[in-house]
Amino acid sequence: MQITLLKGKLHMASVTQAELWYDGSCAIDSDLVKLAGLREFEQIDIYNVDNGERFHTYVILAEAGSGTISMNGAAARKVQVGDRVIIAAYAQMDEAEANNFLPKLVYCHKDNTVERTANTIPVQKD
Repeated sequence: MQITLLKGKLHMASVTQAELWYDGSCAIDSDLVKLAGLREFEQIDIYNVDNGERFHTYVILAEAGSGTISMNGAAARKVQVGDRVIIAAYAQMDEAEANNFLPKLVYCHKDNTVERTANTIPVQKD
């Protein structure tokens, strides 16, 4: 049986650009792409914390160290510059792989610099 697990995410990244007439996608600082274990053209889910929008697109690379998070094409209509977003990718694996798998979690400051990285999320308490 295959199950789907979180593979990697950028948590609370800030949208730096919204380019309606650029090829549809999400341009992400290539350093952040690498840290989160993502890859160019990989499908991603975007969760807009500011307005509740949730949508799919794919990764394209932006300049390393730029801090760029650009929503392009139709995705540009679902954000405003400055919105905080969670960018997540998932992977399918069998139970044996899942038992040893840890996701790559990247937590971002408002300027898209890295606050910290992790591979677990603390248990939520009341």
